[in-house]
Amino acid sequence: MTETEGLLVPPGHGRVVATPAQRVTFKVTGSHSRTASTFEVEVPPGFDVGAHLHTRSEELFFILEGELDVLAFEPRIRTPDNWHKWESSSGSRVVRATPGTVIVVPPGCPHAFANPTDTPAKIFFQASPPPDHERYFEELLEILGNGGPPDQEAIEALRAKYDIEQLTPLRHR
Repeated sequence: MTETEGLLVPPGHGRVVATPAQRVTFKVTGSHSRTASTFEVEVPPGFDVGAHLHTRSEELFFILEGELDVLAFEPRIRTPDNWHKWESSSGSRVVRATPGTVIVVPPGCPHAFANPTDTPAKIFFQASPPPDHERYFEELLEILGNGGPPDQEAIEALRAKYDIEQLTPLRHR
């Protein structure tokens, strides 16, 4: 009989990939879980992931520290430049999420987050199924680590590769 062991990741541990635009700590990867990849993500002031959707992935966000503007709905009109003013047909609007807020995003649902404040935010982020988001983060942070404004064409190609339909641009200060 084989002994089974779980995974324990203490605070401050996990593989880190970081650039001035974002810092992601891999907590649980596809090598440890068949159901989801789990990350701790530091979102610096001015970072806007841009509205996007996935046809296969389900995501969960839990705000640990700071504040983020978030959306998780299909808007009446998808304006291509700015998701912050979107509204759903039922009246849902962008919300300022604070610590303790949970956002669950089913496949096909447009979603976004941005840090409009002057202090970093931290989120617990889970993506299912693994390992697409692991690979995506590694490659995205390579692109963002080149300095200067984000290479939107490279980000667009990367997102297409990992089931991410970008609806508005990714931005960071």
